[in-house]
Amino acid sequence: MIDVSLISVVVVDDDESLRESLEGLLKSLGHAVEVFASAESFLSSGALAETDLLILDIHMPGMTGPELQRELKSLRPELPIIFITAHSDDGVISRVMAEGAVSCLFKPFSEDSLLNAILKALPG
Repeated sequence: MIDVSLISVVVVDDDESLRESLEGLLKSLGHAVEVFASAESFLSSGALAETDLLILDIHMPGMTGPELQRELKSLRPELPIIFITAHSDDGVISRVMAEGAVSCLFKPFSEDSLLNAILKALPG
């Protein structure tokens, strides 16, 4: 098992089963976790200030993951973002990575892939 320091993680994804699965996994590792079904609900929640890492779906109804990433550039430019997606859209993936995303994982992804992305996202 890969060791990651305990952090506050936010998951934003419109897929309820994925949110629940990631919440359970991350909590089992000792992390504080909040989950949101939309970018808008995350932004209005007040959770941004306490977030150490954002796991963000690319394709969602309403504000998309890349749109939220652009919004966060002015609010929390240092916030690491791991994107997750079920769609292989090289143009979008290239853009989010160029805009500073730490990683982009394709659904379904393994626990080890996620943990490696988290390690890559954390300083030090």
